[in-house]
Order: sequence, then C-alpha cells, then structure tokens
Amino acid sequence: MSAGGEFLRVSDLHAFYGESHILHGVDFRVNQGEVVTLLGRNGAGRTTTLKSIMGLVGRRTGTIRVNGRDTVRMATHRIARLGIGFCPEERGIFSSLSTEENLLLPPKLASGGMSTEEIYAMFPNLRERRDSQGTRLSGGEQQMLAVARILRTGARLLLLDEISEGLAPVIVQALDRMIRTLKQKGYTIVMVEQNFRFAAPLADRFYVMEHGRIVEGFEAAELGSKMSMLKAYLGV
Repeated sequence: MSAGGEFLRVSDLHAFYGESHILHGVDFRVNQGEVVTLLGRNGAGRTTTLKSIMGLVGRRTGTIRVNGRDTVRMATHRIARLGIGFCPEERGIFSSLSTEENLLLPPKLASGGMSTEEIYAMFPNLRERRDSQGTRLSGGEQQMLAVARILRTGARLLLLDEISEGLAPVIVQALDRMIRTLKQKGYTIVMVEQNFRFAAPLADRFYVMEHGRIVEGFEAAELGSKMSMLKAYLGV
C-alpha cells in the first residue's frame, strides 16, 4: 500500500528528564503507510523521541501532531487512544502470564485490531507457545509477543524501539517479514534501530540523530549516496 497524507509531524520538540535537557528542537514527519527509521549512536535521543511522542518523558515542549491533533499536552492514555502503539526496548511482557493471556490483556484502542488467529498466522512460534508462561519464552519469542500485543489494540501508528537487538538471525528475519506485512496492510511505523542491515531495506525514509537533534534526513532512494555520511555518524 502506498504512503498517504501526513500522519505524524514533530516540530521543535524539546524533552527533559528532571533538569536534563535531552531533545533540542527535533523536527520530522511521517506519512501514512510509511516506515521511517531513526538512526544514531546510543544516547543520540532516539528512544527519548519515541517516548516523547507517547508522553512518557518528564516534560516536553514543541508540537506533536497525530492526524492533525496536537498531543503535546495530552496524557499518555489519551495519546494511545489516537491509535498509537509503543513497543519499548525492555519489551514489558507479563512473565507470570501465558503467551495468549499476554495477547488478550491490552485494551482495545480502535477498531481493526488483529485477531489472535491473524497474529498466530504471522508468528507461528507464538501459536506453538500459546500456553507457555512468559518466563519460558526465548528472547526472540518475547520480542514477537511484545510486538504482537500492540497489533491487537487497533493501533495504526507503531513505535518500535530496537526490536531486533540481540536476537538470532532467524528471529530477525521473522521481524523483517512482519514489518513488510504490516506495511502492506497500511500500518505506519517509526523504528529506532541500531541494526542497520535490518533497518536499511525496510525504511522509506531515514532521519539521523546526534546530541538530541535531527542532523540529516533522506529518502530510501538516496541511501547509496549517503553511506559516507552514515559511516561518519554511525560507524556503519
């Protein structure tokens, strides 16, 4: 499905944790149906950007528009109800619950959420482990479950933080297929990724962050001409 109109617009975003000023005027946009990747070294401000979109930082100023609605003063639960799902790096599954109980737990945010059967079709591993406790899942299965859980809510904008980190290549390939499938279904995705080999073939657009700012933005078609710049910023 081709990208549509603007879904997310972040303008002059500043974010603070206590007295620490983390983001310094971040600006970027994401169109409906796009996959956009935030690149940068650890500490560049990428995860804080995702948390700021969800309202999970101490204080934020600037403008964040989701489908034209300014959300910078909204509470996190109201932001989520606009159809935004956040998959944090720490995954946050409930270890004492089974795979299926974890899937059924999140509230419905909007219509159009995936059924458990659709999710099991996308992640056959989870079907096989549907009755297993969270503690008994591998790291890769936990990551699949963390992503799958937000697909049930009806969210159409997915914020994915380092979903490939530390996972076996076969699991990373499954996540690659998942993102391609979600894109075909019209989902809009913002990814923070350290794994450039994973992110590069998936994204429509890239933004490079350094010291809490966007220092470069470019389309996927420009990737080849930007490699020397990326090596300088990322060491890829």
